[in-house]
Amino acid sequence: MGVFYETVPDFLMTWIAKQKVFWVATAPLMGQGHVNVSPKGGATDHETFGLLDDKTFWYLDMTGSGSETISHLYEPGNGRITVMLNAFEGAPKIVRLWGKGRVLESGTPEFARFVEDNKVFTPTGTRSIILVDVHQVGSSCGYSVPLFDFKEHRDVLLNHFAKKNARFEAGNEEESMER
Repeated sequence: MGVFYETVPDFLMTWIAKQKVFWVATAPLMGQGHVNVSPKGGATDHETFGLLDDKTFWYLDMTGSGSETISHLYEPGNGRITVMLNAFEGAPKIVRLWGKGRVLESGTPEFARFVEDNKVFTPTGTRSIILVDVHQVGSSCGYSVPLFDFKEHRDVLLNHFAKKNARFEAGNEEESMER
């Protein structure tokens, strides 16, 4: 049976901070579009997700194969976003954070200010920071979620962008970062 909150309770803040992976879901307002769900996780040992307070969180958005999350958040009148986290060890649990998201794009003054104020590590290939104002939190059992052991973060994406950036800085303009 699920439990709902208007803010993130302290005990869930502690639990959320320990999770290694989360899923982000957004959708366009038009019925023809599809719901986009993207797995996210720490491609690094640095934080890629953070709670600013009991109603606000952020996560690091890396350049990847698409930018549907950002396009949905930018859509006029939209901004809807849900983040889901699962317990893969310990007691079973699923937590969903529903809110309205904002995009802080890399290279903008807002992005730079947020990174500096919150001491966020931004590896090469960082596209944006997604900032979410939470309007509802849900916690449910997660009894059917399997147990997994965390092995390590993948470094493939970080290595790819480090090499790409090195080629760009060496003068190969075709290697500039995608948005």
